[in-house]
Parts: sequence; structure tokens; C-alpha cells
Amino acid sequence: MFEITEYSVELMKDPFGILSGKRYEFIFDLSVDEEDELYHEDGVSLRVIIVVEEQSQRIAKYEFLTTTSNAYLDFELEEDELGYVLDYCRECLEDADQPSV
Repeated sequence: MFEITEYSVELMKDPFGILSGKRYEFIFDLSVDEEDELYHEDGVSLRVIIVVEEQSQRIAKYEFLTTTSNAYLDFELEEDELGYVLDYCRECLEDADQPSV
């Protein structure tokens, strides 16, 4: 398992209005144990595309990348990791919707 240490999120534009809902691109910097097969000496990032339609959110696409060069890493998220990432994205989006005090 990994830990999310930092993230950025950006609303993706749909200039033609073809897609339903909104899409957000998350980039997560991950902390991965050296013993984990996902570990890479250049660091590991996770790019996730989230689709938000009415009251539902889902992961449309994700990919692991090296942090320094953005080279693709051929790994898949396990079921519990998918849930962890989706929940984290939901929390981030809810926090973004809250007005600042």
C-alpha cells in the first residue's frame, strides 16, 4: 500500500460540451515502501481522472508515473486501493466546494 503525501487537482475543460458531468485531473505524489514492487527510485506519482455527474463520482482513468520523468509505470490499483483513492478524491472535491471562512 502507499500513502498520498501531496496532491494537485485541476478541472479539465470540455470546449465542445460533448462530455456529461465534470472531469477533474488529480496528480498524487506517493510515498511507497522500498520493499513494495511499486517502489521506484525516481519517486512515484498517480494521475487520476475523476468524473463527477450529479451526485456520483467515479474513476474514469488512472496511471502510475515516475515523479521526476513522468515515465509510465505498468501497475494496476488493487480493489482496496481503488476505494482509498476514490474516497480521497471525493474528500478533496468536497473541501474545494466549501466556502472559505
